[in-house]
Amino acid sequence: MKFLYRLFIIVVSVLLGMGVVFYFYPDPKLPGDSVITHIMVYKNSRQMLVFQHQKLLKTYTVSLGGNPIGKKEFEGDKKTPEGQYFIEDKNPKSDYYLNLGISYPNEDEKLQAKAKGKSPGGDIKIHGMKNGWGVIGKFHRLFDWTEGCIAVTNTEIEEIFNHTEIRTPIQILP
Repeated sequence: MKFLYRLFIIVVSVLLGMGVVFYFYPDPKLPGDSVITHIMVYKNSRQMLVFQHQKLLKTYTVSLGGNPIGKKEFEGDKKTPEGQYFIEDKNPKSDYYLNLGISYPNEDEKLQAKAKGKSPGGDIKIHGMKNGWGVIGKFHRLFDWTEGCIAVTNTEIEEIFNHTEIRTPIQILP
Protein backbone atom coordinates (compact mmCIF):
# COMPACT_ATOMS: atom_id res chain seq x y z
CA MET A 1 0.00 0.00 0.00
CA LYS A 2 2.87 2.40 0.80
CA PHE A 3 4.29 1.70 -2.67
CA LEU A 4 1.04 2.75 -4.40
CA TYR A 5 0.80 5.88 -2.27
CA ARG A 6 4.39 6.86 -3.13
CA LEU A 7 3.81 6.11 -6.80
CA PHE A 8 0.68 8.28 -6.73
CA ILE A 9 2.60 11.17 -5.11
CA ILE A 10 5.37 10.88 -7.71
CA VAL A 11 2.93 10.84 -10.63
CA VAL A 12 0.99 13.82 -9.28
CA SER A 13 4.23 15.74 -8.64
CA VAL A 14 5.49 15.08 -12.17
CA LEU A 15 2.16 16.16 -13.67
CA LEU A 16 2.09 19.34 -11.60
CA GLY A 17 5.68 20.08 -12.58
CA MET A 18 4.84 19.63 -16.25
CA GLY A 19 1.85 21.94 -15.85
CA VAL A 20 4.02 24.64 -14.29
CA VAL A 21 6.57 24.36 -17.12
CA PHE A 22 3.75 24.51 -19.73
CA TYR A 23 2.19 27.56 -18.09
CA PHE A 24 5.39 29.58 -17.65
CA TYR A 25 7.34 28.51 -20.74
CA PRO A 26 7.64 31.69 -22.81
CA ASP A 27 6.36 31.76 -26.38
CA PRO A 28 8.40 33.58 -29.03
CA LYS A 29 7.26 37.15 -29.63
CA LEU A 30 6.45 38.86 -32.91
CA PRO A 31 9.20 41.24 -34.04
CA GLY A 32 8.29 44.80 -33.04
CA ASP A 33 8.08 46.08 -36.62
CA SER A 34 5.76 43.27 -37.81
CA VAL A 35 2.50 44.12 -39.56
CA ILE A 36 -0.06 41.33 -39.80
CA THR A 37 -1.45 41.51 -43.36
CA HIS A 38 -3.64 38.40 -43.22
CA ILE A 39 -4.81 35.74 -40.79
CA MET A 40 -5.67 32.08 -41.38
CA VAL A 41 -7.57 29.97 -38.84
CA TYR A 42 -7.67 26.17 -39.10
CA LYS A 43 -10.49 25.04 -36.83
CA ASN A 44 -9.69 21.30 -36.90
CA SER A 45 -6.15 21.83 -35.63
CA ARG A 46 -7.06 24.83 -33.41
CA GLN A 47 -4.34 26.91 -35.09
CA MET A 48 -4.30 30.57 -36.09
CA LEU A 49 -1.50 31.65 -38.42
CA VAL A 50 -0.59 35.30 -38.91
CA PHE A 51 1.31 36.51 -41.95
CA GLN A 52 3.10 39.58 -43.19
CA HIS A 53 2.50 39.27 -46.92
CA GLN A 54 3.72 35.73 -47.76
CA LYS A 55 5.88 35.33 -44.64
CA LEU A 56 4.47 33.33 -41.73
CA LEU A 57 5.07 35.41 -38.62
CA LYS A 58 3.64 33.17 -35.91
CA THR A 59 1.25 30.31 -35.17
CA TYR A 60 -1.11 30.52 -32.18
CA THR A 61 -3.05 27.71 -30.54
CA VAL A 62 -6.66 28.81 -30.06
CA SER A 63 -9.91 27.81 -28.41
CA LEU A 64 -13.12 28.01 -30.42
CA GLY A 65 -16.86 27.87 -29.87
CA GLY A 66 -18.10 25.12 -27.59
CA ASN A 67 -19.58 23.25 -30.60
CA PRO A 68 -16.85 23.92 -33.17
CA ILE A 69 -17.54 21.32 -35.88
CA GLY A 70 -19.28 22.79 -38.90
CA LYS A 71 -20.09 26.26 -40.11
CA LYS A 72 -21.91 28.75 -37.89
CA GLU A 73 -25.60 28.77 -38.87
CA PHE A 74 -27.34 30.94 -36.29
CA GLU A 75 -26.95 32.77 -33.00
CA GLY A 76 -26.46 30.47 -30.03
CA ASP A 77 -25.19 27.41 -31.94
CA LYS A 78 -21.71 27.85 -30.34
CA LYS A 79 -20.02 27.34 -33.70
CA THR A 80 -17.16 29.42 -35.02
CA PRO A 81 -17.91 30.75 -38.54
CA GLU A 82 -16.11 29.47 -41.63
CA GLY A 83 -15.34 31.69 -44.59
CA GLN A 84 -13.54 34.80 -45.76
CA TYR A 85 -13.95 37.85 -43.52
CA PHE A 86 -11.97 40.89 -42.39
CA ILE A 87 -11.13 42.60 -39.11
CA GLU A 88 -13.83 45.26 -38.77
CA ASP A 89 -12.97 46.82 -35.42
CA LYS A 90 -10.56 46.86 -32.50
CA ASN A 91 -11.90 47.14 -28.95
CA PRO A 92 -9.42 48.02 -26.20
CA LYS A 93 -12.21 48.05 -23.56
CA SER A 94 -13.61 44.57 -24.17
CA ASP A 95 -15.10 42.27 -21.52
CA TYR A 96 -12.51 39.79 -22.82
CA TYR A 97 -9.36 41.86 -22.33
CA LEU A 98 -8.86 43.11 -25.91
CA ASN A 99 -10.64 42.02 -29.05
CA LEU A 100 -10.61 42.24 -32.80
CA GLY A 101 -14.06 42.18 -34.40
CA ILE A 102 -14.61 39.80 -37.33
CA SER A 103 -17.00 40.84 -40.12
CA TYR A 104 -19.38 37.89 -39.61
CA PRO A 105 -22.15 37.56 -40.81
CA ASN A 106 -21.97 38.29 -44.52
CA GLU A 107 -25.13 38.72 -46.62
CA ASP A 108 -25.39 35.01 -47.55
CA GLU A 109 -25.09 33.99 -43.90
CA LYS A 110 -27.83 36.44 -42.94
CA LEU A 111 -30.14 35.01 -45.61
CA GLN A 112 -29.42 31.39 -44.61
CA ALA A 113 -30.22 32.10 -40.97
CA LYS A 114 -33.36 34.05 -41.89
CA ALA A 115 -34.56 31.09 -44.01
CA LYS A 116 -34.39 28.99 -40.83
CA GLY A 117 -36.27 31.63 -38.87
CA LYS A 118 -33.20 32.47 -36.81
CA SER A 119 -30.80 35.34 -36.25
CA PRO A 120 -27.32 34.75 -37.69
CA GLY A 121 -25.76 36.23 -34.57
CA GLY A 122 -22.73 38.44 -34.64
CA ASP A 123 -20.09 39.77 -32.28
CA ILE A 124 -17.58 37.17 -33.43
CA LYS A 125 -14.18 38.20 -32.16
CA ILE A 126 -10.59 37.20 -31.69
CA HIS A 127 -10.16 37.87 -27.98
CA GLY A 128 -8.26 37.19 -24.80
CA MET A 129 -9.60 35.82 -21.53
CA LYS A 130 -12.67 37.21 -19.79
CA ASN A 131 -11.59 40.12 -17.61
CA GLY A 132 -10.42 38.82 -14.24
CA TRP A 133 -9.67 35.33 -15.63
CA GLY A 134 -6.34 36.04 -17.36
CA VAL A 135 -4.50 33.90 -14.82
CA ILE A 136 -5.87 30.83 -16.65
CA GLY A 137 -3.41 31.64 -19.42
CA LYS A 138 -2.53 28.76 -21.73
CA PHE A 139 -4.77 26.33 -19.85
CA HIS A 140 -7.81 27.80 -21.64
CA ARG A 141 -6.61 25.86 -24.70
CA LEU A 142 -7.55 22.55 -23.10
CA PHE A 143 -11.15 22.87 -24.30
CA ASP A 144 -13.37 24.93 -26.61
CA TRP A 145 -15.32 27.36 -24.45
CA THR A 146 -16.37 30.45 -26.42
CA GLU A 147 -19.79 31.24 -27.89
CA GLY A 148 -18.24 31.11 -31.38
CA CYS A 149 -15.24 33.39 -31.03
CA ILE A 150 -11.53 32.63 -31.38
CA ALA A 151 -9.74 32.85 -28.02
CA VAL A 152 -6.04 33.28 -27.26
CA THR A 153 -4.20 34.26 -24.08
CA ASN A 154 -4.12 37.89 -22.97
CA THR A 155 -0.44 38.17 -23.88
CA GLU A 156 -1.20 36.82 -27.34
CA ILE A 157 -4.18 39.09 -28.01
CA GLU A 158 -2.07 42.07 -26.96
CA GLU A 159 0.49 41.12 -29.56
CA ILE A 160 -2.10 40.42 -32.29
CA PHE A 161 -4.07 43.58 -31.43
CA ASN A 162 -0.96 45.79 -31.67
CA HIS A 163 0.15 44.38 -35.04
CA THR A 164 -3.21 44.13 -36.87
CA GLU A 165 -5.03 46.89 -38.70
CA ILE A 166 -8.75 47.22 -39.39
CA ARG A 167 -9.63 45.64 -42.79
CA THR A 168 -7.02 42.88 -42.37
CA PRO A 169 -8.40 39.76 -44.13
CA ILE A 170 -9.08 36.65 -42.06
CA GLN A 171 -9.95 33.25 -43.53
CA ILE A 172 -11.50 30.66 -41.20
CA LEU A 173 -11.30 27.10 -42.51
CA PRO A 174 -12.73 23.82 -41.16
